[in-house]
Amino acid sequence: MNELSLVASILERDVLRYTPAGIPIVGGILQHGSTQTEARLDRQVEFEIPAVAAGEISGRFANAELGAMYRFTGFLARKSRHSKSLVFHIIDFSAA
Repeated sequence: MNELSLVASILERDVLRYTPAGIPIVGGILQHGSTQTEARLDRQVEFEIPAVAAGEISGRFANAELGAMYRFTGFLARKSRHSKSLVFHIIDFSAA
């Protein structure tokens, strides 16, 4: 199963645009920071991940407050068919 749940803030966001098929889409960068336990030791985890919201969720994502914390759910996929880079596809999000 390919399912990701992440608490993060919206660091950057593109302008809402439409695909050639007419689907609204907006990209952005999410920023995460937390303390995770690994092998019984605390580990500081910080990263940025590219994200995209398409369809109905794109309008909410385009209007969400930058810097605010949200709980995102979605899945990971390649940026394009021939790319090795991953992008987080947002299915839903709510205030954290």
